[in-house]
Amino acid sequence: MENVNDLRAVRRQKLEALRAQGLQPYGGKFPKATSIRQLVEQFRDGDAVTTAGRLMAFRAHGGMTFADVRDASGKVQVCFRQERLGEQTYGLLELLDLGDWLGIEGTLFKTRTQEVTVNVERFTILSKSLEPLPEKWHGLKDVETRYRKRYVDLIVNEPVRRVFEQRAKLLDSLRGTLSRHGFLEVETPMMHAIPGGAAGEPFVTQHKALGMELYLRLAPELHLKRLLVGGFEKVYELNRSFRNEGLSTRHNPEFTMLESYCAFEDYTYMMTLV
Repeated sequence: MENVNDLRAVRRQKLEALRAQGLQPYGGKFPKATSIRQLVEQFRDGDAVTTAGRLMAFRAHGGMTFADVRDASGKVQVCFRQERLGEQTYGLLELLDLGDWLGIEGTLFKTRTQEVTVNVERFTILSKSLEPLPEKWHGLKDVETRYRKRYVDLIVNEPVRRVFEQRAKLLDSLRGTLSRHGFLEVETPMMHAIPGGAAGEPFVTQHKALGMELYLRLAPELHLKRLLVGGFEKVYELNRSFRNEGLSTRHNPEFTMLESYCAFEDYTYMMTLV
């Protein structure tokens, strides 16, 4: 297995080679007109498309190179042909690495195996990756690394990205349900003068201007109840809380909590709502 530092050095050499040819490997805006999922699902042979994504696989066959490019919506195969791109532009493929971001312009076709493919007419290097991706077959399996470098985990483990998307939909659904029942979403202080609202060990911090100790909140309960005192009848907060306690892959010191309160009702109403 190659040394990671050696791989980084090779990528930096390629970066400088691109710059020496007058190319900017970290460009700005790119007119991405179509997501990869759209161009695959709405395939029409010969359609001109413009999309962008991260280079995830590379297969060279002489004057033709196939690659897999992925964006947030999905993955598509692209085909680089030397006869179409020209020798100089085709030669730039030698300066690409897995993880690079490319802008792709071309036309759609299907291979003999019926795989949707973009026949590349032009490509733009949008961002040169200087960090090697985890090795394809062994992947990223160390639990500690996956949690400490979540961004790498997201690159190589598609199910993790789906969890992020499902979580966002879940939070939207919770907010929508509470809104339909007349609850008002609020934000209450994260730093408390007195730790309360739940049993737990708080994180302690210092407020320099006030010269006093403050505590990251254990729960929003007390401030939410004060809003009821102030006249609101239905309130909730969906936000972070903190506990300075044990740490594991299933127990995080900061976490998202939903807490809601309703005037003129009792616990049976809240049970029904839940």
